[in-house]
Amino acid sequence: MYKILAINPGSTSTKIAVYEDEKEVFITTLRHPSEEIAKYEKVTDQFGFRKQIIIDEIQKAGIDIESLDMIVGRGGLIKPIPSGVYEVNDELKKDLLECRLGEHASNLGGLIADDIAKEINAKGNRNVKAVIVDPVVVDELQDVARISGHPLFERVSIFHALNQKAIGRAYAKKMGRSYDGMNLIIAHLGGGISIGAHCKGRVIDVNNALDGEGPFSPERSGTLPVGQLAKLCFDGKHTLKDVKNIIKGSGGLVGHLGTNSALEVETKAAEGDPKYRLIQDAMAYQIAKYIGEMAAVLKGDVDAILITGGIAYNKYLVNYVKEMVGFIAPVVAYAGEDEMGALALNGLMVFRGELTVKTY
Repeated sequence: MYKILAINPGSTSTKIAVYEDEKEVFITTLRHPSEEIAKYEKVTDQFGFRKQIIIDEIQKAGIDIESLDMIVGRGGLIKPIPSGVYEVNDELKKDLLECRLGEHASNLGGLIADDIAKEINAKGNRNVKAVIVDPVVVDELQDVARISGHPLFERVSIFHALNQKAIGRAYAKKMGRSYDGMNLIIAHLGGGISIGAHCKGRVIDVNNALDGEGPFSPERSGTLPVGQLAKLCFDGKHTLKDVKNIIKGSGGLVGHLGTNSALEVETKAAEGDPKYRLIQDAMAYQIAKYIGEMAAVLKGDVDAILITGGIAYNKYLVNYVKEMVGFIAPVVAYAGEDEMGALALNGLMVFRGELTVKTY
């Protein structure tokens, strides 16, 4: 039996969980008050504070830290890499610390994991590994998918890699098949929406779910009419910060309805509010449309369409999508997400020889 600690830092919280093989034996979400976070100029300055409360919580739960066999951290904004489990080395830590590719709380995952593993190894004759798994920058795009309509712009891969890969493997296992032997379209519906074409274990095309592609989501505008966007940029009224906020923060449901709560929109639409119903339908319509794009990427050879994430609890929206894309392949919903389980399972697959630890 292998004991694995999973660490998933978010902007105002840190999720931690301990698994013994597949069994979750401890899980909690540590909330960080805004006044506490505000003390730190940079995300990486929070390292010591977050590490200590993680250790305190594990000890409070009666778990011996020295009994851990692996520490798995959420991957941060690092250079684009293929999917996999990566050992935290000096090069990876350098990129996480310098935040050269962006500053996000997830950068702390690998840093804290490495420090805890080193402390365990220093106390005894152990070789506990610290690893990260499938960060959002996983890049397996085929070359033709990188080309945009102008050489000044290149399409990039930023998506919910951890959850999409975990759901793909779970579905393949349920079907008695290998994820690496299937063609799947996986739509993660959350604060951001990403839709990936999984071809024999590689995501060969996916929308940039962070800042400017695909369906609109609770807070993000997705693909916008570029001519209108260009005019807005030079109207003398909007700053670069304003435009970035339109793309990510005040777009999507927030822009149309003033709320980022997909549940609130679902409720008001079900009660008969015509505006809420129209905007919800439009989001579902765009999700289905981009699923259709990915079907073309896979040349129509699609084993299944999988819908996951928090918004997948909305049965009306899922059925709307099914009606539009059900002719392509079976549509299966996996509501919610299990990032902690996915982190731990990847570590367990390493111990079982199903995955090999890669070098960053």
